[in-house]
Amino acid sequence: MADANTSTDIRLREGSSIAQRLVVAGSAAAVALCFTPGLFTHDTMEIVISVVALLVGAGFVVGIMMAPAVVWIITPDEILIGHQRPFGKLQTRIIAKDEISGLQVPGSKRVKARFQLVFTLVSGERLTSPPISDVTHVHDTVARIAAHFDVPNVEEPVNPLDASNPEMHLGEPLEAFSARDIRIVALIAVALSAVPYAYKLWRGWPPSHVDILLLPLGALAAFAVYRYANLATGAFWVIRQGDIRVERLWGDGTPRTDSIAGHEVKTITVDRRGRSEDEHCIVTIRLRSGKRFRSPRIGSRLEARAVGTEIVRRLGIAAESNKI
Repeated sequence: MADANTSTDIRLREGSSIAQRLVVAGSAAAVALCFTPGLFTHDTMEIVISVVALLVGAGFVVGIMMAPAVVWIITPDEILIGHQRPFGKLQTRIIAKDEISGLQVPGSKRVKARFQLVFTLVSGERLTSPPISDVTHVHDTVARIAAHFDVPNVEEPVNPLDASNPEMHLGEPLEAFSARDIRIVALIAVALSAVPYAYKLWRGWPPSHVDILLLPLGALAAFAVYRYANLATGAFWVIRQGDIRVERLWGDGTPRTDSIAGHEVKTITVDRRGRSEDEHCIVTIRLRSGKRFRSPRIGSRLEARAVGTEIVRRLGIAAESNKI
């Protein structure tokens, strides 16, 4: 859920839905069950490995299903914290305004556009909030909270996606791989493909068809690395008022720049690109010309929706094209 503002209240939530937990837990259980045949063998090592795998899988499933859901409701006078585990009772705590002595807003090391509130209480205790889901208004949110609780000297977080910035940045500025690094990786690919063939020759054994087939495959892999390595550097989006500049690299390292204007957009959506909706969501823009642009990874679905909504506003994308 996005940060909801009822009058001056700010709501922050953390915790996956039951459906998401069931999917992840089911996947972990399926992987663990793949080791069950080892229990019916007479090999002690296989039995030990199977038992360990099943115990780890069971622990993983229990950890996922029992993770708590947390909600913070921040009002001008207090903070109400709700904490509930599946099948458990809701536990609440109220932090009064006069108990708060400090506020910090550290960024996440894993996801750059993710911020949490860290309150220091008069007692010395530190409380960390769920992430601020509307990543495009972090400065506004922090300023409001600091004003509510009269907290002085709050350092403003550096947020490349804040709507107060003339340019919002998604991803990192691109830099081509050095020719030396590309050559090293290409040589490693060739060497790995030649290892089975060389080992057979060294032992005096005749190479198999697979060993021989690996040699040209290694050469093709080395050529692909040499020719196309820089395509793996991804993209850097600069979101301005009226357009988006998309910077990428060609395979040889030369820069390539595309521009997206609002009237060119056929649809804009938020998609998942990875295993988790908590960290692997992106914005996808499809143009009327047929081209499709995928943004660098943003974070959770809520964070990606906030970015997508700001893109819609800045580009003036028509309502019928907005599929966020």
